[in-house]
Amino acid sequence: MDLKDKQEVVKNSRFLDSFKFAFKGVLTVFQEERNMRSHIVIGSIVLVLCLFLNLAVNEWLWVIFSISLVIIMEVWNTVIENVVDLAAGERYHPLAKKAKDMAAAAVLMTAGFSVVVAAIIILPKLWQKLF
Repeated sequence: MDLKDKQEVVKNSRFLDSFKFAFKGVLTVFQEERNMRSHIVIGSIVLVLCLFLNLAVNEWLWVIFSISLVIIMEVWNTVIENVVDLAAGERYHPLAKKAKDMAAAAVLMTAGFSVVVAAIIILPKLWQKLF
């Protein structure tokens, strides 16, 4: 590990460094995780669709909340997978698999929540527009 890498491991000494590293994390998860890109695309499509459905403020809040929650859970899933892989190395361990499966389950459950929100808020409005 060279000096630059060691500096990145140390606690952020400047406030703006926190933002720099956070944005680097966002970029990394977007570049490296196919599922994150899928969540972003689907969430964007839903947001564009909602622009045409005249949502109330509280409906917008639920839609944005559910999309954000899926994205946040995908980031945490990626964090857990990376930490487990780092700890396990090349060895297989049933607890490593269990942790990774549960992290993926959290994303799946959150995505399910988002589908329920969409079914309650978006589908009736879409139905009215189409028929």
